[in-house]
Amino acid sequence: MTARPAPRQPSSSTDSNSHKATAEGTPVSALKELVARLHREQHKIQDLLSSLGFALRSFNNLNQFLELIPLMASRVTDADGGALILFKPNGQVRLEQLHCQENQICNNIRKAIEKATREVTATSNDGGGEATAPVPLELLQASLDEQVSQGLGADVQLFGTPILIRNSERGRLYVFSHDSSYSWTPTRQKLVRLVADQTAVAIANDELTVELRKKERLDRELEIGAEIQLRLLPRQCPQIEGVELAAMCKTANRVGGDYYDFIPANYDQLRPKKPDDHEATDCKRAYEPWSVVIGDVMGKGVPAGLIMTMTRGMLRAEVLNRHSPARILQHLNRVMYADLENSHRFVTLFYSEYNPQSRILSYSNAAHNPPLLWQASTRSLQRLDTQGMLIGLEADSEYEDAQVQLAAGDTIIYYTDGLTDAANQNGDRFDEEQLVQVFQWACEHCSGSQEILDYLFEQVQQFIGSTNPHGDDMTLVVMQVKSTE
Repeated sequence: MTARPAPRQPSSSTDSNSHKATAEGTPVSALKELVARLHREQHKIQDLLSSLGFALRSFNNLNQFLELIPLMASRVTDADGGALILFKPNGQVRLEQLHCQENQICNNIRKAIEKATREVTATSNDGGGEATAPVPLELLQASLDEQVSQGLGADVQLFGTPILIRNSERGRLYVFSHDSSYSWTPTRQKLVRLVADQTAVAIANDELTVELRKKERLDRELEIGAEIQLRLLPRQCPQIEGVELAAMCKTANRVGGDYYDFIPANYDQLRPKKPDDHEATDCKRAYEPWSVVIGDVMGKGVPAGLIMTMTRGMLRAEVLNRHSPARILQHLNRVMYADLENSHRFVTLFYSEYNPQSRILSYSNAAHNPPLLWQASTRSLQRLDTQGMLIGLEADSEYEDAQVQLAAGDTIIYYTDGLTDAANQNGDRFDEEQLVQVFQWACEHCSGSQEILDYLFEQVQQFIGSTNPHGDDMTLVVMQVKSTE
């Protein structure tokens, strides 16, 4: 048996160092150090996430914010790097941002991820430049994960999570580490998902901002369109010998498809009087015929407003030819047919021409709501109507002429179907029968065209309710023959 040597007696200095080492190696000290390190890590993560939140609130440029995402995701998880991949609307899968430490490794990673995105894009687009059939999201996600994992290699610890916007995946956030001892703990996975959620918020906010700007531009364009259309409608009713006029158009949208106009047979009638004008010239001007027209383009909004504007210009040019009302509608239909054929929109139009000297109203109808004539002498109503098709429906449509002799006190209302189709909250419509009743009452109790017009609109508004918006454009023109007394 070999003898064990006698133990050496430690000096006082050795005893002190040994005691210190023993104390430092106690479980309590190790636990304190662990707790302190965890606190430091927690504060670091909180600072990083706080910085990301500040960037989300502060950056106006989405690309500037997206540059931070891979960096932040790798920092909060102590990983080597990260990659942000976004799915574009055209089916393209693109590497948006990449962060890693070493240049050479970073280049290799970039090449690997870009190759993976090209493979997935080719799969989703079936090899073409444009998407032909949507690939299921699960297959796209699985294919991308597989391609990225293969590209980075088996020795890389990889974790990916989706960028979700309104339950729709818009991209993937990958974080990776080359450390073989690195593991994706639930806490690290949760932190990556948190960064991905912040990314989704930033993308959604940017898209909302873009949509808001588009809406603002559209609103401005609609305002301009409404202003132009308002200027094209008569600013005031003309002074026609022996006739009192009133008119109003209420559009359902800012730009509408209803149209009314007063067109002189001779545009000299619109010129201001000159000091050297003779009395005979003034008298001749006063008794020149005037055209009163009302129309409605099928549909509402900007397209209907554009067609209304086109109709106005063509009709005004056609009136100068001094043809009969039926011939004017026939020519207008032939000219507009080619433009309206492919638009699937048509125009109803009632055209009339009043002769102040004879008090005869000549008219022709292209499938518009027939105006109502209240005859003061008999206190009866009649509809002014002729056979005729919609403008733009058939190229060779024929139209009919008709005339009616007017007398003092006679009143005519030209209207669009927005009045008779106006509905209340119960779905009941202010039909033609009710319009006839309120019009007849107005002719017997109201004084003048403007008062009749105001009363009719008031009755329609009361019927549909003060808080219920009208669903279609409403236009009304009232023409009353004045008494000679």
